[in-house]
Amino acid sequence: MALRLTGTSAVSQPAFSPAELATQADGLLATGNVVLYAALFDRATGHPDASERHHARLALVESGLRAAATGTPALATQIYLAVAHAVVAILTEDAREPLLLNYAGIAFYEVWSLDAARAMFKAAARLDPQLPNLRGNLAETEKRRRGGQRPGGAHRPLHTSLPALARRAQRLADSATPAKGLTLSLCMIVRDEEEMLGRCLAAASPAVDEIVIVDTGSTDRTVEIARSFGARVIEREWTGSFSDARNVSFAAATGDWIMYLDADEVLVGDDIAVLRGLTRQVWREAFYLLETSYTGEEDDGTGVVHNTLRVFRNRDHYRFEGRLHEQVTGLPHDVPGRIEQTTVRIQHYGYLGSVRDAKAKSERNIELLRAQQLDSAPSAFLHFNLGMEHAAIGDAANAVSELERAWALVRAQGLERRDYVPALLVRLANSLVRAGRPADAIALADETLVLFPGFTDLVFAKAWALVALQRPDEAAAAWQRCLDMGDAPARYCASVGAGTFLPMLALANHHVAAGELAGARDLLARSLEEYPSFAAAAGRYVSVLMAAGMASGDAIAELERRLDGSVATAARFLVAQAVHGAGAVDCAEAQYRLVLEARPHTAQVQVTLAELLLSLGRHDEAAQVAHAVNDTDPYATLAVRIELWATIAAGALDGVPALHARAQALGVPGSQLEVFEQWAALAAGQAPVRGLRVAATPLLGVILEQLLARHDFAVFESLLPLLHNSELPAREQREILASMYLRFGFLQSAAREWMTVCEVEPDARALLGLARVAAAHGLGDDAVTFATQAVALDPAAEESQALLSALIEAAHRASPVPIS
Repeated sequence: MALRLTGTSAVSQPAFSPAELATQADGLLATGNVVLYAALFDRATGHPDASERHHARLALVESGLRAAATGTPALATQIYLAVAHAVVAILTEDAREPLLLNYAGIAFYEVWSLDAARAMFKAAARLDPQLPNLRGNLAETEKRRRGGQRPGGAHRPLHTSLPALARRAQRLADSATPAKGLTLSLCMIVRDEEEMLGRCLAAASPAVDEIVIVDTGSTDRTVEIARSFGARVIEREWTGSFSDARNVSFAAATGDWIMYLDADEVLVGDDIAVLRGLTRQVWREAFYLLETSYTGEEDDGTGVVHNTLRVFRNRDHYRFEGRLHEQVTGLPHDVPGRIEQTTVRIQHYGYLGSVRDAKAKSERNIELLRAQQLDSAPSAFLHFNLGMEHAAIGDAANAVSELERAWALVRAQGLERRDYVPALLVRLANSLVRAGRPADAIALADETLVLFPGFTDLVFAKAWALVALQRPDEAAAAWQRCLDMGDAPARYCASVGAGTFLPMLALANHHVAAGELAGARDLLARSLEEYPSFAAAAGRYVSVLMAAGMASGDAIAELERRLDGSVATAARFLVAQAVHGAGAVDCAEAQYRLVLEARPHTAQVQVTLAELLLSLGRHDEAAQVAHAVNDTDPYATLAVRIELWATIAAGALDGVPALHARAQALGVPGSQLEVFEQWAALAAGQAPVRGLRVAATPLLGVILEQLLARHDFAVFESLLPLLHNSELPAREQREILASMYLRFGFLQSAAREWMTVCEVEPDARALLGLARVAAAHGLGDDAVTFATQAVALDPAAEESQALLSALIEAAHRASPVPIS
């Protein structure tokens, strides 16, 4: 039985000497010229680059084995002997080449030198037990050995040189063992990373022999933390290029291997032994690790899994290029067996909502990438990164422009198999939807699923494009297809959950929209059972249970039961929001406080709880919770505004000046500060010095609405002069008040405001408001009359047209009509 080759360099032929030599070899072997074929190995040996030299030799060996497999018996024997001689000579330089050992074993097997073949195969297995077809090759060799003799019954060797060559091969096989004692350097660049660095180094330091850190100007405890882990810290001024900084760290590294991490990345401790084992594989040049980039919040279960090239040999020509999203250049990507995927895991926390200020970081990145663009030729990878940054800040138009340019360059240059291309396609499809081009997103997904048939994320993106086109049933079918496919392989830079819990949630929402609460409940229950770390399912499950008539407390208890009492903090926050939105404020407060027990300094939860307390009129407590938010937090501006509101409402006017100054320093708009300033003056018995600007009235409207909602009529009435004395036109003042009164059921007050407008000069908005008041009173004919007049005054107003149609339909059915 013929043995199978492990691989073939023909899959990705680089445009240099290995391909040229292979072509010459094929031509010579086709004419039976084995002598000149063997001479090509000498030419390959003279190549100055070690990786290309290995690639050229490998290509020649594969050409020989392919030709022998289809040649006459006599020619095949000559070729196999030539291959065996050539490979043994190569292995004399370093026998730790599992692919060549396997090929040598095939050659010896075919010329019936079975002891040498077995030795070669076993040596290859010691180095790389996962090498394809190796186990089968060894089994076939043992089977032939048990047969006792080669075809024809002859025992003499096929060539006089074979016995000596076989003995030499066996000695080489004995020396083919993994290397020992090679060292690994961790290289990092940092700046102001005191929050994240300790966690990173605590996880990585047991795995490495040396830590080299380049600090580019930290002003916090970063350097101190680095040195506490024994790191060698090199302080360098920031040049605007990440590559420059990384290359400084590589130049200083003394290990045989280099691994690089960022401060927001954590090596999984269970994988340290596997990582150390990689350093013994000296035939490799680099390794991909498996990185999970968490998104959203830390424990909500969402993220993206992808392969990332992080470990490589410490060689002078392996260096970074590019100011941002830099890449290591010089690595032998096209040489079979030199770069390998591993199962060693990294967890990346830099995209968490609690860590990343996306807008500021992306704007900085865009500036760096634009500068890089001026320094280099058009690059698909550069346009890809620009598109990703624009997408991160919600700039769909520029994201589409850059990503379409990247995709065009990928196709033009034949780069479809580059690592970043799947991520490019998904982000482009999603950006097309956001830019109002869902049909183009569907076309892109359909086209590229041919290239990446297992890429679930493209089907998931297509589903949202179908939603945008208002084709919900087709979207549901796409989500079901995602579930059938499951999550895509990591090589696609796949989103965690795109084939599992994310389409489950989408389908559950589809059921809710169709009024099928039981179907939604069952899907969410399945998600909780199979993927308990996915936080969004918990909040939605509680919402669905309440929509089906279950009390909020009972719904939470049911969730707790399903999760065995282990509700993640992110999930509990979403549960709190769900019950809060349903009006169960006491239940919501209890959940928010449980979240803060687990994460005492989470500003988003602090301001949400403070707002809830404010709505309940518990001003002192609201001020206290808001005050706990750190001034450096992105939520600080909202927190100080809540604190100002609560302080004035509580009558603690002595604290207002200091709070006003702090709010100003934090960037609260001057128009909003005007509201608080004049409110405080009124509370102190002083008349406002001037009227509020128009820009100040939205915040005043929010305050008035909250006062009305909790029936705090005294304070509401006291603040009305601020609205009446503002620069907002009287007509708009009445619209604000009338809409507010209607929303909270004060129908006579609402009617009075709109009637006053109509007495001066009737307009469509006032008549529409009166139609809603009449409808709320059950006066259907009057409602139709007012709505008809509104349409007559403004035929283009869609809101009036919609209400009139609803009123007429309701009159026919004698059913209630909408009032808002």
